[in-house]
Amino acid sequence: MATARSILQVIENYQKARTTFARTVAELASKPQNVEILHNAGVMVLLRPLLLDCVPQIQHLAALGLGRLASYSEELAEMVVSEKILVQILYPLREQNRHNKRAAANLLCAVAKHTEPLAQAVVDSGALDALVQCVEDFDPSVKEAGACALGNIARHSAKLAQAVVDARAVDVLTLCVQEPELPLRRASAFTLGEIAKHSPELAQVVVDADTVHLIANLVLHSDSKLKRQVCQCLSQIAKHSVDLAEVLVAADLFPKIFPCLKDHDPQVRRNASIVIREVVKHTPQLAQLIVAAGGLVPLIQNVADNFGSERLSAIMALGFIAAFDEALATTVITSNGIPPLLDALISEKEDHIKSATAWSLGQIGKHSPNHALAVAEAGVLPHLVSTFLSKASSEDLQNKCKKALKAVSDRLTHLPALDSLLQGPSLPEGIMKYVLAQLAKILSSDTDARTRFVTSGGFEKLQQLPVESGSELKELVDNINSAFPIELVHYYSPGYSELLLQKLGSIKSTTAA
Repeated sequence: MATARSILQVIENYQKARTTFARTVAELASKPQNVEILHNAGVMVLLRPLLLDCVPQIQHLAALGLGRLASYSEELAEMVVSEKILVQILYPLREQNRHNKRAAANLLCAVAKHTEPLAQAVVDSGALDALVQCVEDFDPSVKEAGACALGNIARHSAKLAQAVVDARAVDVLTLCVQEPELPLRRASAFTLGEIAKHSPELAQVVVDADTVHLIANLVLHSDSKLKRQVCQCLSQIAKHSVDLAEVLVAADLFPKIFPCLKDHDPQVRRNASIVIREVVKHTPQLAQLIVAAGGLVPLIQNVADNFGSERLSAIMALGFIAAFDEALATTVITSNGIPPLLDALISEKEDHIKSATAWSLGQIGKHSPNHALAVAEAGVLPHLVSTFLSKASSEDLQNKCKKALKAVSDRLTHLPALDSLLQGPSLPEGIMKYVLAQLAKILSSDTDARTRFVTSGGFEKLQQLPVESGSELKELVDNINSAFPIELVHYYSPGYSELLLQKLGSIKSTTAA
């Protein structure tokens, strides 16, 4: 007859086995190479009932393992939904045990991060209110897990972000930004940014919670990961409208953010430049404010010191600043902004970065002859031409180079620069007509320029251009030729020497006869 002790031993062994199983699976799931094996063995179905186990530790370990599995791939996250695990995870989410709450919130976070339908499934399960309660919890790690889950829900669409807002999460998250724990502050700033990014209305909700004034000073914090999220949040707010960008100005963000452009962390540098780009793009007044606050030199230095995507936003910011008016473009030139942009055009590998650089250079040179001359003297034009003509260049890059060349050549009155364009690689007709039009303006009124144009070989090159009769290019060539003696035009015209020889032969024949 079994004794009470032996019966209890059976139950104890069962409990230990469940604990060992859940712990081992959780440990194995932390290594990517094990996940597929665990999935094929049907481990998710085995873990599901353990979420409702009578032992809190087993509940925690089961949720931890499922969270790691769901984080691995969209397929496994979808299995969490299809196996109705989301419904079961709400029970530990509402418990008092902080370990279980954190593990359950992390599981929801892992599911929601993959796709909008999966995030919607988390919302449909009724988890939003419970997640907001997690953010209100006394334990910082539970708060952090809840904030991350809300951020992964909000990031996918305006509809989901609005659902997070409707669950009154913004005010709670704003309070969490002020907490002393760094992981919690990072997670809260991340989620507020994910809410704000979708529309001006959602960004305004974040602003109305006084978020900007609370986080503006955090750009001075020593923690790089926090600064990343703060800058990201600020850029998501500023991008929508002038009014929202002005909120950042009113919060005295500038010039406090400028040191972030030189931060030791690449992501901080990149995110800080995005904030500035999103502010200066709106109006010349905001661009002038950034320049007056001392932001131009750090932006230029950011372009000079970084490579790849790290300097893309600073490149675009310089373009936006220069685009508005002559004075701002002049400031970019006098601050030595063209050389690092030229370096990016030459050395960058990604076409979209080169495209942004070509666009920015065009914005600098488009205003006046002096601006165009500064771009030309820096040696930009030959590289724009070669990039445009390169078969490796994307269609967008070619278009950006073409527009930049048009913008600069249409203002250029410097004969050597125009001459070099004419004598360089063959230009497309759309650009050549601007070059010829500018040459016509110069050569029609300047005798010395006409002499230099002939001695440089440019006049001979002009006569060799393949232009069709009646075309706009033919009209421009004839306009330039009209400034020169007709004998000179004939002399440099292709085939003229053969024509002279034929005439000489005719004269000899006549004389002999």
